[in-house]
Formats: sequence, C-alpha cells, structure tokens
Amino acid sequence: MYLSKLFIPITKNLPSEAKIKSHQLMIQTGMIKQSSAGIYSWLPLGFKVMKKIEQIVREEQNFIGAQEMLMPTIQSSEIWKESGRYEDYGEEMLRIKDRQGREMLYGPTNEELITDVFRTSVKSYKSLPQLLYHIQWKFRDEIRPRFGVMRCKEFYMKDAYSFDLSDEDAKKSYNKMFYSYLKTFSRLGLKAIPMAAETGPIGGDLSHEFVILAETGESQIYADKRILQIDPSQYKFNDVSLQKMRKDFSTIYAVTDEKFKENEFNKQVSKENQMVAKGIEVGHIFYFSDKYSKPMNCLIDDKDGKKTSVKMGSYGIGVSRLVGASIEANFNNNIMKWPKTISPFDVVIIPSISKNNKENLIKAENVYKELKKQNIDVLLDDVDENMSNKFKKHDLIGVPYQIIIGSKSEKDNFEFKELNSKSEILSLEKIKSKLKL
Repeated sequence: MYLSKLFIPITKNLPSEAKIKSHQLMIQTGMIKQSSAGIYSWLPLGFKVMKKIEQIVREEQNFIGAQEMLMPTIQSSEIWKESGRYEDYGEEMLRIKDRQGREMLYGPTNEELITDVFRTSVKSYKSLPQLLYHIQWKFRDEIRPRFGVMRCKEFYMKDAYSFDLSDEDAKKSYNKMFYSYLKTFSRLGLKAIPMAAETGPIGGDLSHEFVILAETGESQIYADKRILQIDPSQYKFNDVSLQKMRKDFSTIYAVTDEKFKENEFNKQVSKENQMVAKGIEVGHIFYFSDKYSKPMNCLIDDKDGKKTSVKMGSYGIGVSRLVGASIEANFNNNIMKWPKTISPFDVVIIPSISKNNKENLIKAENVYKELKKQNIDVLLDDVDENMSNKFKKHDLIGVPYQIIIGSKSEKDNFEFKELNSKSEILSLEKIKSKLKL
C-alpha cells in the first residue's frame, strides 16, 4: 500500500474527552472516527488491526474445539423474560419495539439466545460437550462512555458458551477456555493475569478476569508478583494438565478490587511480593451451572433417561477493546509499537524524496515490489515531506519495522530499524529474512 493512497486521516485536533493514549492515538492516526457518544466508525488502519486480533482469537477458539456460529444483534425480549433478566439488567440494555409493537432489544450479551438455540437442537447427553462461539457487535448503553474504544456503547466481542452434562465436565470446558485465553493474549503480545472476579449480571459462582497491567486501566488489582512468573506454555492441552494450570494460577493471590480483602491480602502475600496496580480487563470467563438452562427449560436426557438441566458457562473477549488495550500496553515515550502479530503492516519504507530528486523513491518502489513478492505486507511512504515529520508520523502509527532509504543507503544495502532500537545497514536479502522470522 502506498501512503498517498491509504485512507488515513491523520489529525492534530483531538477532542477534549480524549484523555488516554489509546483514544488520542486512534483519533490522531485516523484509526477511528466518532459517530456519536460512545459509537465509532472503524477506518481502514484501525479495522485492519481489529481483524488481525479477531483472527487470532478465532484460531485459538478453534484449537480447543469450539465451533463458530453467528447470532443476530437484535433479540426478542421474550427469552430475556424467561431467564428473569429483562427487568434486572438495567438501563444499559437498549430496548426497542418493531412496527408490530413487539419488544426487542439490542443484545448486550447472548446467554439467553444461545440457550434458546441449544434447547431446540440438542436433547441427549450423547451430543455433549458442546462449545459454541461467535464474534459479533454488542451494545450497552453506557451512562458515561469514555476512553474511546475502551468503554464505549457499541463494541465487537467474541463470546463463547459451553454446554455439559455435569459440573465436573463443565469445569473441564472452563479450563479449556482458561488455557485458550492465556494462549490468545500471549500471541497478541500481552501478558494477561487471570484474577478471581465477581460474576456481575452474568451470574454464577466461578469467574476469572484476564487483566493486563496499564497505568490507565480502570481496574484496581491486588496480586502476588509470583503470578507473573508462571509460564502458560508449560501446560499441555489435556484435562490433567489444564486442571493443574488453573490450580497453579488460582493458588497464588490475584483479585480485582471487588473481591479484595485487605486482611487476606496481607496474610497470604509477603510485603515484598505485594503488587497493587492498575489494569485493563481484556477477557472474562464465567461458570454459572443451570442459571439460564433451568428457568428456560433447557433440558437433556442423561444416561439414565432422566431430564436434567444442561450445565453452562460463558466466555468473553473484547476484540475491539483489545486494539486500545494493546496501545496502552505498548506505547512508550511518544512511540507506538504494534506487536508483529497485529501490526497494520509488517514494515514501512521511508524514502527521502523531493520534487527535484526521485532517485530514492525509485529505489523504494523496487524494494516494495521485492517484499510484496515474499507476501510481506508493506507500507510505502511516497509523500513528499521532510524526514523529521515522516519519522514522527511513523512513530505514532507504530509499524514495528522501518526501511529508511536516504544518504546511508548504498546499492542493495539499506538502513533497517526496529522501533525503539538502533538502525543497522543490511542487504535486502537479510531484511527479508528478518521480516519473515
């Protein structure tokens, strides 16, 4: 992609409510544009990052055997009345009526709808377990949307749902999701800490939030620093190892502020290991047994032919929120650096050009063509602008690698730089090798 052709409306004019770096940068670099309070259009640069995150989330869900489907954004109020949540959910739920006067709602979550799908489709324990997920827009009418995509009204989310015959089987499904989340966030270049959390309006008695450390986070967290030393890659994908994984994480103190008790914290964690910090919630998993299946009459035949309520859990990841969370976790000294797995481009070529000298631009175009042949996603800055401004702009955009074509370039050797690192002079072949690692 040539920068001159890319729809990237960079601006210096920031709205007064843009208080945190992710909100500021996403507006400044033309990743999003506010449509109304808490609702955004995702422009090409931001949309590309979000779709890369979505694909990693999808691959890790598929790995554990979850099956993708798609549910609508608009739901009937009837199933929410069955579960008892229609009146309880509160004003965050956007309630509407269709032209026949039927009460509808814009889904804030999908426990009721997936239970309705399941109860009309599965009748026997022989079809269990089942893990189903979709990636879809949600809407919650936040009273005070803020922080850009971090707390907005309309957001893009992966939510999954497990269906099992027994509590024991259901917790095996819970452990699979626990494992999947740790792998997902690791691939996104984020260190996520699983923390015991309240279940909130979802319900149930087992819940973990996955939180990344960030000074701008809304969550206050209390943890034993030793939890940061657990390596998720040591666990294998089988029931015994996954049970050990959750036990290892759960036996080390780590809670959100809702579950914090000072006496317990001081008793369980030595002073030198106490960590009190701010964090951003990027995922939340729940086990709630028959909270929805029982009132909604979602029954299956067990091994003895008796009707029993299916056991359920739900598991959410904020896909659009992760774009902002990644910025908050990786921004440093006015330089944004995307993790390679979700960067909008693999590398940017920055030639020094002027109206009277196009030689460097020609070199840049030749390098561009060579990299494209290797399926490397390249951005070529072909804009006639001084190099100082170009570097500032690309430090904000955050593509992790730069090829600089100027006075230091000779024949097939070019200045190559990883953001936040010193540049080096490399041949094009060596640059290709580095980019394909």
